[in-house]
Amino acid sequence: MRRASVSRLGRVAVLALPSVIVLAATGATTGVAVAVQEQSIRASVVDQASGVASSLAALPEVRAAVTSVVDAGAPGALADTERLASATASLQPIASLVEGASGVSYVVVTDDEGVRITHPDPSERGELVGTTIAPVLAGERFVGTETGPSGATLRAKVPIVGDDGEVVGVVAVGVLESAIAADRARAFGALLPWSTGALVVATLASVLLSLGIARRLRRADAVDAESRQVRRTTDALREQAHEFGTRLHVVRGLVAQGDGPDALAYIDAVAPGLTSGGGAGSPRRGAVATATIEAVRSEVDAHGAALELLVADDVVLDDEVLLVVANLCRNAAEAGAARVRCTIGTRDDVVAVTVEDDGPGIDPADAHRVLGSGWSSKADETGLGRGVGLAVVRRTATDRGGSVVVGRSASLGGARIDVEMAVAP
Repeated sequence: MRRASVSRLGRVAVLALPSVIVLAATGATTGVAVAVQEQSIRASVVDQASGVASSLAALPEVRAAVTSVVDAGAPGALADTERLASATASLQPIASLVEGASGVSYVVVTDDEGVRITHPDPSERGELVGTTIAPVLAGERFVGTETGPSGATLRAKVPIVGDDGEVVGVVAVGVLESAIAADRARAFGALLPWSTGALVVATLASVLLSLGIARRLRRADAVDAESRQVRRTTDALREQAHEFGTRLHVVRGLVAQGDGPDALAYIDAVAPGLTSGGGAGSPRRGAVATATIEAVRSEVDAHGAALELLVADDVVLDDEVLLVVANLCRNAAEAGAARVRCTIGTRDDVVAVTVEDDGPGIDPADAHRVLGSGWSSKADETGLGRGVGLAVVRRTATDRGGSVVVGRSASLGGARIDVEMAVAP
């Protein structure tokens, strides 16, 4: 049950895997596209702000206007709006025009102390800037995000250099982060339909793939079920053939003893309707037992082994007991034993059969497998399969409410197999 549950979970995982991959791939692709687009937008804004600031700082009109108010203030006495009025009058129209044409949020021009000459908000003109300015007044360029009167802004600051090579002011161009976020949202909005379309198409493709996989799995299940049925049928036929071979040895023994009527009766017992009825009735159990034992002894002798048989007086050698004895003794001889000892007794309405040999024995690691159908320590030279005899023994004992125990013989040193089963009614 647990194995079947695990198998079902595995199949569900296999069928869901294409959809999971599609969702993960589409999500990752969309995320990467959004990140790349955001970087592209930010890089474009940086280039835009830097380009506007550099262009304004290089304009002769801007340089001249700022240079004209260089002496309007000093570090200890900053210029005010009135002192900067002439420069503001010249530069504010330019700054406003550039703001509208380039799409930047603001353009600010300062004097050499950092006092604003231009600003979109008139109240901020004549005020000292509150953000990074000293490095720019020293001749460096600055690009970064700062928070000022207008809010968080991506800014580019460029020094204005006079004719004598000295820094006379600063041009600062800014783009509000809120404007950048709005651009990013618009770009994502344009990307979203494509991502959604790709997700829908990929999901449909994954569903079709999953359906194809499901069909293949169903076919594989059908083939596997058919294969298992064939194996079960084959195993059953092998057991029947093996058992039939044992019964043929009994028939041969009866015929060899001249017990024709018993042979016919035995055939009728194991295969009703096969004869014309001349052997009707039950075969004598003693004759069948004697024939079986002699057939087993002949088989064991043919493999170069000697059979020692010890049977208690109160034991009834019925057909199933003889079947167990024949298979165990034959198996021991085929395994390479020189001596095979079979002891049969009864206790408490239980028939006990013990077969020991002096052969190589059974590896303890294989003890749990030897009673399974198809397992054998010998090579299959016939191509018809081996490992049937012990499986027949196990089935016969189980059908009679008994058990089979595999071990090692203390007296002979080889294998020992103990079989117990209820006395036949």
